[in-house]
Amino acid sequence: MTRERYADDKDPAPHLAVPGSSSRAAPATRGSHADTDDKRINKRTPTVPLDPLLHGPQAETLEHERPEHVHRRAKLAFKQRGSLAHDHSSNPAIRSQHRPQSSRPTAVSPIKVRKPSKKEFKRPKIDVFIPSVVSVGNLARLLKVSLERLQRKMREAGMGEDASYDHVLTSDYAALLADEFHRNPIINDEAAFDIYASPPPADKSGLPPRPPIVTIMGHVDHGKTTLLDTLRSSSVAQGEAGGITQHIGAFSVPVASSAGGDGKRSITFLDTPGHAAFSAMRARGADVTDIVVLVVAADDGVKPQTKEVIELVQKDPTVQLVVAINKVDKPGVDVEKVQLELMTEGIQLESMGGDIPSVEVSGLTGLGLDQLVENISLVAEMQDLRAEHDGRVHGQVLESKMQKGLGPVATVLLLRGCLTPGSHIICGTTQAKVRVMTDSAGKTVKAAYPGMAVTVSGWKELPSAGDEVLQGTEQEIKKAVANRLRKAELDSMLVDIEAINSQRRTERERKELEAEAEAAGTEYVKSVPEHEGPKELRLVIKGDVSGSVEALEGALQSIGNEEARVKIVSTAVGEVTEADILRAKAANGIIIAFSVPVPKAATVSAGMNNVPIYSSTIIYRVMEEVTKRVTDLLPSKFEKRVTGEAKVLQVFDIQLSGKRTKSVAGCRVVNGTLHRNKTVQVVRDGQVLHEGRLDTFRHLKDDIAEASKGMECGLSLDMFSDLKKDDSIQVYQEVELPKNL
Repeated sequence: MTRERYADDKDPAPHLAVPGSSSRAAPATRGSHADTDDKRINKRTPTVPLDPLLHGPQAETLEHERPEHVHRRAKLAFKQRGSLAHDHSSNPAIRSQHRPQSSRPTAVSPIKVRKPSKKEFKRPKIDVFIPSVVSVGNLARLLKVSLERLQRKMREAGMGEDASYDHVLTSDYAALLADEFHRNPIINDEAAFDIYASPPPADKSGLPPRPPIVTIMGHVDHGKTTLLDTLRSSSVAQGEAGGITQHIGAFSVPVASSAGGDGKRSITFLDTPGHAAFSAMRARGADVTDIVVLVVAADDGVKPQTKEVIELVQKDPTVQLVVAINKVDKPGVDVEKVQLELMTEGIQLESMGGDIPSVEVSGLTGLGLDQLVENISLVAEMQDLRAEHDGRVHGQVLESKMQKGLGPVATVLLLRGCLTPGSHIICGTTQAKVRVMTDSAGKTVKAAYPGMAVTVSGWKELPSAGDEVLQGTEQEIKKAVANRLRKAELDSMLVDIEAINSQRRTERERKELEAEAEAAGTEYVKSVPEHEGPKELRLVIKGDVSGSVEALEGALQSIGNEEARVKIVSTAVGEVTEADILRAKAANGIIIAFSVPVPKAATVSAGMNNVPIYSSTIIYRVMEEVTKRVTDLLPSKFEKRVTGEAKVLQVFDIQLSGKRTKSVAGCRVVNGTLHRNKTVQVVRDGQVLHEGRLDTFRHLKDDIAEASKGMECGLSLDMFSDLKKDDSIQVYQEVELPKNL
């Protein structure tokens, strides 16, 4: 049966339009019976505003079905397409498209929209500037969400065909997606300008080959740096504190003819630290690597950092793995045992019938290094690594530091393009005009190509390790830096605003409770004491390179619990200055000088201002010192330890002067020793009735200081006279428990 509509009914508000959609008018007919028409007019179905992503016959059907059918169909469509199907009239980017053509109020849609949680109500929307056209990859950067999450949201909304990295979206679609991530989209090409890496070409077969980027990873003291020393004929390990690599090193090694090379090919090696504190640096090294060489000591086997590396590789299927079993020249080692341990962790070696190459090597003697380089070259050939040698630069900062005579310098690993002196580059919120480029040997480089790691000088400020390096014109760089600084200030301001709002909300609640108590004529008493929060050990960290500072900061921030924790006041690269002393004094903190000198002037200033300075070149010693200091901040906890116990046999009333009486208990010591000068407690039926001191303590007629097990004595308590037979009188002492995080 077909429901009829009437010409005198006004059309509902037009449905929400999305670019590319068209509005369809529903047909209207008139019935034959007036009385029936009047009833139908009074009971007609409310018009449903059509969904902006529904088109064609399905949209027409929704206007002629019963309300419950409309509700079910719309709810099903909403679930199938995702939350982009709800009303977008609140979106500022497309608000002008949703103005109703009639002053008559629009009918309410029965479609149920997801209700925001309380957390969403409290969280303010963040403004985000969106250009007129933007690729999916760049939109993910603007929204500060992962590309996978944005693509998943697009697929849920029925935009799966447009979810590729380099697909270009109009500002209208970008605004809809921004609204889904609780952002307030503002279309502004000038404010949204930034420099992004161009998408990689779909066909790389015509590009020139590039050297493979190989990361050496593994557990601490498994011989990674010694292995690299032999490859590059240097002795980095002798200069490393405690034999542990404290920052990332990068260098190129030519592939010798003995390893299957032609003299023109090379391999770029990254040496990442193996200590647990440098997990972030190892992860950053894995982000830019093509091949991971997992070094496992034959005399030590699989260790925690070894498992971390295996997890990193397994998460990224594009990274190839080569296993180097080191220290095979040591007597008594069992290589097969190490291979079985690796198999247990899911590493199927070629020697065990798998597909992952493994080489037995010795970093000291150079045994097997030719085979290792050969295996790396073969794996690189299979990957067919290629990159553009022209065009704009795309790279990544491995480490940065202050260098005398050059100022801020950074080790940049080139991924695409050609970097030359005079180029304008951007990294994070800092910029540089390249002055001098040097390789790992300190030689000046005139041009850096993909796969090379060079030290770049000319930075305005010290860049952060791990940030990407991009090239542009001088004007583009300045505009992008200004926009990035504005975004950083906005993010910082939002954090401050949330803290201020929370504090003001608490203050308003307190005043309301005080007003209610005053109106009721009672005194305001806090039902719950104010939570002061955990105690903090405030640190000012100074380090030699930004990579080490970043890793140290991450390691120290994890120290603590809900009662005491570490708070990083500031981090910087370079030696300790008097400004650092004043900053630490203002924060009531200490200074950590990691692998940097402490000038005499800074030492004198620290002594005058009572600011502690802890200087070390070993990462785990810094962690031990900070852990000790944080542990000292924990509140003291005491435990009662009973040292003696007496049982009341009988209670006597002794006549004193002035017709006063005093209760004295005749007792027998049943456990330990009773001491006169210690605290006692009276226990009756398992309940402690009183805690205090002994008033009198006698054996026969003599005052005594202690009574051992089996002795009988008479005693009375100060400020307590309600002793009864069979009461237990315990002597105890409070012992402070050791503090542990």
